[in-house]
Amino acid sequence: MNYKTILDKFELVTEAIGRSAALLSLLLMLITVVVVIMRYGFEAAYLPIFGYQFSSISLQESVIYLHATLFMLASGYTLKHNEHVRVDVFYRQFSPRTKAYVDIFGSLALLLPVAGFILYTSLDYVDFAWRIKEKSQEAQGLPYVWLLKTLIPTMAVILIFQGILEIAKNAGFLLGYYPNLQTETTQGDV
Repeated sequence: MNYKTILDKFELVTEAIGRSAALLSLLLMLITVVVVIMRYGFEAAYLPIFGYQFSSISLQESVIYLHATLFMLASGYTLKHNEHVRVDVFYRQFSPRTKAYVDIFGSLALLLPVAGFILYTSLDYVDFAWRIKEKSQEAQGLPYVWLLKTLIPTMAVILIFQGILEIAKNAGFLLGYYPNLQTETTQGDV
């Protein structure tokens, strides 16, 4: 196996997580429509489905949970596809080699330290939420705040994983082991 094939196999993890998270957007949209219809169409506080009563509060919180899950889990996928927002003036004018150096530096100096800091500082926060099985402060809210908070270190691990792969791809490009990474400027570039 060559260098590119090995990195591509590792990136299948990020790709699978990102594509799976994207499916949540459909559920997010469906629940949002249901909440709006319940609130403004019927002024209903509960939605009966298959013998269960779902409160509008729990449905609204599920929208927040799905939104957080979608964006936290898709962060590595966004990085992999270079679709994150870049606020730069000079980057798009750089040669592919200079872009590779900038990306390596950015990953080593910014991405990995920040993701590592988020991971480190979130562990106690999440551990406490798990120990008390933290739940919503709303009477009819969801009892899974502890699970929602788990997304914080999960996101950090996904970003660290993909950040290391980005460094390896750019280093491989500079050493001639990986094909040209740089394509047209993405729409996320500013």
